[in-house]
Amino acid sequence: MSQPYHAPPRASFLQKLGPGGAASLGLAMVSVLGLFGLPWVFRFRQVVRGVHGDEPIAADAILVLGRQLEGNRLTPVFEARLAHAEGLWRQGLAPHIFVAGGTTGMALRSEAEAGRDWLVARGVPEAVILLEDRSQHTLENLFNVRGQMRAAGWSTLLMVSDPLHLTRARATARGLDLEVCCSPAADAPPGRGTLGWWRRAAFEGFLLHWYHTGMFYSRLIRSERQLERVT
Repeated sequence: MSQPYHAPPRASFLQKLGPGGAASLGLAMVSVLGLFGLPWVFRFRQVVRGVHGDEPIAADAILVLGRQLEGNRLTPVFEARLAHAEGLWRQGLAPHIFVAGGTTGMALRSEAEAGRDWLVARGVPEAVILLEDRSQHTLENLFNVRGQMRAAGWSTLLMVSDPLHLTRARATARGLDLEVCCSPAADAPPGRGTLGWWRRAAFEGFLLHWYHTGMFYSRLIRSERQLERVT
């Protein structure tokens, strides 16, 4: 059996799409336009309602979802995610912290390596930190972490991201049959209610619609190659 498609390091947009990605993107766009924006409105409302996440509970590990670096530096969004994960770890909610993210953009190191270095500089022992340093986007973050979780015999994740990303991350995790509790990094920019916040919410609404369209399309055509990436 062949391995599921993974985008290469520093993948272009087209490389990240992978099998069926372009077709599902086209279907998502056509469905939004053909149905007068209603699918996007529905998913947009889900994104906005999901910003509060869940009440944190104990788990086998904390997962910090990756964020593309600026050059080789962490963005404020990624720093906020890491700081929130550090706080959850110091509360004793999980013994390990996964940091996810491969080498993206123009960076010379992976998002996971940069995140690990930031946590170690804050006093988190390196032995606590586990890296997922091959992925190019959220789906691959979670797919690869699922493999590491299964290898370790773990089943529960306390998943950290910025508030507007959580709904899509939760949907992706559920598609992969991961048991997650979502915890938002509330200090991550953009500030709630700002123009930048609403723009990001609108974009996340479309990305969430695209994800569900891709799942539907893959099941409709019964494509094992596509389904093995997302389930």
